[in-house]
Amino acid sequence: MVAALACAVCAPAIADAEQSAKAAKIGLLCPLSCRGVSVDVFRETLRALGYAEGQNIVFEYRAAEGRIDRLAALAAELVSAKVDVIFTPWGTAAAQAAKRATATIPIVVAAAGDPVATGIVASLPRPGANVTGSSSLALDLEGKRLELLRQLLPRVSRVAVLWDPGNPYSALAVKQEEVTAQTLGIKLQRLLLRDVADLDAASAAMARERAEAISVHAYIPVLRDTRRIVELAARQRVPAVYPLREFVDEGGLMSYGANLADIARRAAAYVDKILKGARPADLPVEQPTRFELVINLKTAKALGITIPQSLLLRADQVIQ
Repeated sequence: MVAALACAVCAPAIADAEQSAKAAKIGLLCPLSCRGVSVDVFRETLRALGYAEGQNIVFEYRAAEGRIDRLAALAAELVSAKVDVIFTPWGTAAAQAAKRATATIPIVVAAAGDPVATGIVASLPRPGANVTGSSSLALDLEGKRLELLRQLLPRVSRVAVLWDPGNPYSALAVKQEEVTAQTLGIKLQRLLLRDVADLDAASAAMARERAEAISVHAYIPVLRDTRRIVELAARQRVPAVYPLREFVDEGGLMSYGANLADIARRAAAYVDKILKGARPADLPVEQPTRFELVINLKTAKALGITIPQSLLLRADQVIQ
């Protein structure tokens, strides 16, 4: 009887141990926090694909909270934790840190600005090695956002651009934007923003150089302080175009960029394929197919700007 009871007590523990042994371990390397639409949709999609957290899948979260210098150590922690796949929900810096940390653990990157130019993959159709995922086409969109500003302000000639020459994506983004600026006859005024501490100097430079609009790139210091970036534009009383709708939700005027929820869904599908035996080298880096233009009419009114009907008709969402 005692032996039978002992077995009855032990059985669930043995079953749990066997179940845990079969669980796939996914490491999330987040440049900011491991919260938000990209992570939420990623997890939801995996659930829809049959993964139950705590049963056949577990997550290891590592968030740099905007400290790029922490990414290397956090990536090393995920490697030490022996995760089966590393997922980077956003951007170039986390993807680079993950790649430097391991040449064997599969890595799925999401919304990397230009994964080829920044050395994350060899090519889009044949990424090679252990990394695949998606580009955000961010570099291609930098010029398109300038074109949107020109549609909004046909006579605009001086546009301030926040940038960090030490950031790999930001440096490439400015070069790309310069090409479009020359075509449109727009002068870009480069304003250094390596950290939130640079905001006051950037604001003073904008006023001094009489910037007529602002173009904002998607790099870490900017994404970490979306509200303060929006407040900078409001303080200068100039229109600004942003890479993500989160800025418009905070009161920014207009955003245009890839749909992050769609990118996260596709990243989860790649993780599923890898867990079922696919090699990252055989999975081409995907490019976004859904983009969204969001306009805040309340902000436009506060700035005394009339949004052209052509932009309103094109917008995916208009915030009243």
